[in-house]
Amino acid sequence: MPTDIRTLLEQVKSGQISVEEAALALKKAPFEDLGYAKVDLHRRTRQGAAEVIFGAGKTPEQILGILASMRKNGEETVLITRLSPEKAEAVQKEIPLSYHPEGQVGIVGPVPEPNGLGTIVVATGGTSDIPVAEEAALTAEVLGNRVLRLYDVGVAGLHRTLSHLDDLMGASVLIAIAGMEGALASVLGGLVDCPVIAVPTSVGYGASFGGLSALLSMLNSCASGVSVVNIDNGFGAGFLASRINHMRPRE
Repeated sequence: MPTDIRTLLEQVKSGQISVEEAALALKKAPFEDLGYAKVDLHRRTRQGAAEVIFGAGKTPEQILGILASMRKNGEETVLITRLSPEKAEAVQKEIPLSYHPEGQVGIVGPVPEPNGLGTIVVATGGTSDIPVAEEAALTAEVLGNRVLRLYDVGVAGLHRTLSHLDDLMGASVLIAIAGMEGALASVLGGLVDCPVIAVPTSVGYGASFGGLSALLSMLNSCASGVSVVNIDNGFGAGFLASRINHMRPRE
């Protein structure tokens, strides 16, 4: 029986289970201990989104075990990040998996219809930033957001950026992803009236220090309303953007 409060309420309303059965389910441990992982079954109840599986460092068998636990407990859609092609192939032999190699993202189950307040725009400085951008965009889509991708619009050719002004200014949240000197976040932050989430990438020459130069540039941005996540953290940016895009007055 699922332990997610929303699922239990729906089942009580539809008469599938009694109030007593729902109360008993909630008394159970909020996680399932698999030995190698303690699967957080109340994450959606607490934070509005289910646990996400970080694929790096896990074996296909461990990923499948966590998947089985989550789906058994009512999660229809599960997001897997940093999933290598080899692990994706192994998982696909056991369970239907939609794999997106560019962002190394796997999705089990249907992607929900967008229910956010507006559109999240994901913009990259260059084509080399697309893997991080795809991780961000796919994360946001799985969390129920409409996403617009604007790739290779960096400041080395500012006319490329300015040609998308309508899309940029119409965003509810903007994710700016760039390596090298990371200037894209400051430029976009000075153009739009929505929150900007800056993502430095490890793309660049030697003095970029694996993304550290872009990170420091973004942290020192003179544009107001720009926040910064860690180097190559597309998932973190997509998740935060979704949170912002779903903000509504609390009753």
